[in-house]
Amino acid sequence: MKLISENLHIISKSTKEAVLNRDETFIRNLLAKQIKTNPDWIDLNIGPARGAFAGTMEWLVNIANDMTGIPLSLDSTNADEIEKGLSLAKNPHDWIINSTNADEERLDKVTDIAAKYGCNLIALTMNSELGIPKESDKRLELAFEITSTTESKNIPNNKLYFDPLILPVCVEQTQAPEALNTIRMLKESFEPAVMTTVGLSNVSNGCPKELRPLINRVFMVLAMGCGLDSAIVDSFDAELIRVNNVIETQTPQNSYDKIYIDLFNMMQSFEDTESIEYSKTDIEQVKIFKTAEILLNKKVYSNSYLDI
Repeated sequence: MKLISENLHIISKSTKEAVLNRDETFIRNLLAKQIKTNPDWIDLNIGPARGAFAGTMEWLVNIANDMTGIPLSLDSTNADEIEKGLSLAKNPHDWIINSTNADEERLDKVTDIAAKYGCNLIALTMNSELGIPKESDKRLELAFEITSTTESKNIPNNKLYFDPLILPVCVEQTQAPEALNTIRMLKESFEPAVMTTVGLSNVSNGCPKELRPLINRVFMVLAMGCGLDSAIVDSFDAELIRVNNVIETQTPQNSYDKIYIDLFNMMQSFEDTESIEYSKTDIEQVKIFKTAEILLNKKVYSNSYLDI
C-alpha cells in the first residue's frame, strides 16, 4: 500500500510558526526527516493559506523540489494555492490534490485543476449539507456524484482516490466498521476501479497518546484487507511502516506479525475474528487482537480496553 507522509502540517504549532516566519531551516529539517522514510508522497498541509499565509504553497513546493523527487500532495482548502504549487511540478501527473468534496463549487474548481495538470485527486465522501454520512451507502452515493463530474472532465478513475472519512473510535465507535464497509463498496462499485485512501490518524484522534499508534496500525491492516490503496500516515512511526511492509510481502518478521497477516486475510475473506488464532500468552498478540475487536465494534471502547 502506498503511503502519504502527513508530517508537515500547520496543525502543529511549531510548523505553523515556521511557515508564518518563512523559517526555511526548520522546513528543510522536517522535510529531510520525511524523505528518509521514503514515502510515496509528502503532504504539504497549509490549511486555508490566506492573509499572512498567502503564497505558502509556492514557497514550500520550491523548497521540496530542491530537496527531493518524491511527489507531493498539495493539501489546502485554497484551490488557488494548490494550482500555484502544481504549476511548479516537473511531473504533475504523479502529484496529488488533497482534496475536494461533493460540494458543487469546490468540486468544479478542483477538478478543473486536476484535469489541467493530469494529477491525482483525493475526494472526500461528504458535502456541506450532509456532512459525513453515517451510512456507507450514503457515502457511496456521494462518490457517484463526484465521478459524474470527473468523468465529464476525462479524469480517469485510477487518478481518483476516495476517502471514506474515518471518525475517532473513541467518539463514534460504530463508524470504524462503517468506514471499512465503505472502502469495500468503493472498490467493488466502479469500472474501471477507483482508488481509495484514508487519513489514518483520524481513527485514534482523542484516544490516549500511548494507544494511538497501535489503533492506527491495526485499522490500517483491516482497511488493507478491504482493498485500501493508500493512507495518509505518520511516516515517523517506524513500526507502522514495518507492518505495512509485512502485509505487502506477507512475510512475518517476529512472533506477533502472524496475527496482523491473519487479520488482513480475515478481512479479505469476509470472515470474523472468531477465525483468528493467537497466543494469549503473547502480550503483543493480545493487544492487537483486542484492538481489532474494538475497531470492528465487537467490544466496547474505553481508554482502558487493553487492561480489561
